[in-house]
Amino acid sequence: MTENNQANPPAQTPDQPASQNPQQPPHYGAAPAYDPAPYQQLQHGAPLGKIRGTGTCILLMFVTFGIYGLVWYYSTHDEMKRHSGQGIGGGIALLLALFVGIVMPYLTSSEVGGLYERAGRERRVSGATGLWYFPGMLIIVGPIVWFVKTNGALNDYWRSLGAS
Repeated sequence: MTENNQANPPAQTPDQPASQNPQQPPHYGAAPAYDPAPYQQLQHGAPLGKIRGTGTCILLMFVTFGIYGLVWYYSTHDEMKRHSGQGIGGGIALLLALFVGIVMPYLTSSEVGGLYERAGRERRVSGATGLWYFPGMLIIVGPIVWFVKTNGALNDYWRSLGAS
């Protein structure tokens, strides 16, 4: 080849602007650091839920004589509805928990399992997991087993999407 028809163009010199050499993309620097909010955003805009410590939740349920359970139902169902656009949502969950509370373990486990299924993963819990709550309460530890399984699966789901 001749000197005028070079196979590789000359490298960009420091005094040459990036627009004159289209071979090299401009350098924008590092992304700014940020403090994630309780509801972190996925790329498609669906908010992530909050990770709740299972032991802390159980302790709060005992200390508040079950009132925290209502807060937990409202919060988790609201987060799942915001995230997936499907489910009963926080308000309906609270009403059901107040008036027909026995259905909530089945519904909650089913909705958590639905999150996994919509993400293309195997369900870790399902409506049948609610059987740990009732008739599982007859062996006393059944409701605790249900809560550990359901809250653990929900926390793992949020963690898998980047929640901290």
